[in-house]
Amino acid sequence: MTAPSTADSSNMVWMRKKSEKVKSMKQRMINKISQACADTRQRRTLLCLSLFPLFILLLISCSVSYSFNGASIDYSKTKTIQIADFPLRAAYNWAPMGPMFNNELRSQFTDHTRLQLVRRNGDLKLEGEITRYDQRNKGVSSEGHSSMVELSMTVNVRFTNNIKHSDDFEQQFTATSSYESTQSLSSVQDALVEEMVKNICEQIFNAAVANW
Repeated sequence: MTAPSTADSSNMVWMRKKSEKVKSMKQRMINKISQACADTRQRRTLLCLSLFPLFILLLISCSVSYSFNGASIDYSKTKTIQIADFPLRAAYNWAPMGPMFNNELRSQFTDHTRLQLVRRNGDLKLEGEITRYDQRNKGVSSEGHSSMVELSMTVNVRFTNNIKHSDDFEQQFTATSSYESTQSLSSVQDALVEEMVKNICEQIFNAAVANW
């Protein structure tokens, strides 16, 4: 048997070193891939853990009540609302103010809750009257004349919660709006009354259903 030549021996050594180098490169690649996968799993785990408390809170809030535009109502118990017309009882009044207020008050509850509006036997009931509508001089100019006039509106409200009578109340709600004394009331009255009506209806809404 012929002994391998020096050239053959050198080739074998070179091939063995090359094979070991390739194996080393493969192992490094496997290690990097494994580390990347481990980091990804860790990030996913941390993300899930951070979101878990939020998910629990969401489940709790959904099981207790339904919230919408500030209203918090348990619709499994409270389904209907009865809103009577509020008559004008103020010494001075403006005829369009009554229908404007009654329509806005109903819209507050039909637009911002899932309560069904009924004529009688409502789970919730609102009734009352517009008790005051007047104006007074507010600001004084440098010449000593009144520069601003304040318009004021007050509504007395009786709220009955037939599901939970401890929430019943009778309360007065007031809103004001001002205009310059150089303007006539008739020229600004529509816009100012609309502003006050919205303000009072929002107050009533919050008192009745937003603080449960």
